[in-house]
Amino acid sequence: MVCAIMTWLLVVYADFVVTFVMLLPSKDFWYSVINGVLFNCLAVLALSSHLRTMLTDPGAVPKGNATKEYMDNLQLKPGEVIYKCPKCCSIKPERAHHCSICKRCIRKMDHHCPWVNNCVGEKNQRFFVLFTMYIALISAHALILCGFQFFSCVRGQWTECSDFSPPVTVILMIFLCLEGFLFLTFTAVMFGTQIHSICNDETEIERLKSEKPTWERRLRWEGMKSVFGGTHSSYASDSKDWCTQQHHTPQALGHPCLMSSQAHRSMSRVWRYQSHMAFSTDALSHLKQFNPLKNPTL
Repeated sequence: MVCAIMTWLLVVYADFVVTFVMLLPSKDFWYSVINGVLFNCLAVLALSSHLRTMLTDPGAVPKGNATKEYMDNLQLKPGEVIYKCPKCCSIKPERAHHCSICKRCIRKMDHHCPWVNNCVGEKNQRFFVLFTMYIALISAHALILCGFQFFSCVRGQWTECSDFSPPVTVILMIFLCLEGFLFLTFTAVMFGTQIHSICNDETEIERLKSEKPTWERRLRWEGMKSVFGGTHSSYASDSKDWCTQQHHTPQALGHPCLMSSQAHRSMSRVWRYQSHMAFSTDALSHLKQFNPLKNPTL
């Protein structure tokens, strides 16, 4: 929460320096109006995106729902396998990861960001991407304005280019330049990595862990639409679909069972469920056809 409050204070500080130190004392009316409106609009958009990222549920899985009553309500078929997170005792959908800070599983978790005091996941990733973009834009805008202000103050009189004293003006602008440079670098890199992850349909955790995809990857445009178009991944639409992962294995046939996340990671492929009875019937028909007395050549 401390980092989230610091984010707001730094944006407010940048807005104060830009408005009251650089733009209002300027003699060019339209220069002040255009840059003031542009900078404040970007600041409002950045703070609103930050607030939405912080308050929006990132896609948390209900804690402690791995109970017998809940599994009975799922009406699992023989052979269906569901994964249980041993840390939060919840049914773990595919591509979900447990956050040690939030102490819950997040669907399509990318990372936990202290600057928004929340995880970045399936439902709030678009707000986080917009937040990084707006912060990068206002940081670049602030650096450009600082450059013009220094140039105008050096060319003219320091006492006329600002309502504050020259030492205070220099200190405020130096801190703004440092803040703008650091935030521009950080948010630009973060924005680029987020766009890259969305286009590749791969979260940052999946990339760092080098997890082999068991899902069908979307195309780049489809990935952008799924994040910014208001629709999420297909398993989020049906509670049973995203909490049941189906495997056709000897251990899974015949009864529903729970698997831990460690067993989940050890499996590299996912098979769709096939009826045990159909499997047994096919095997029995093949055995009936095999008769060594009728086929002596076998």
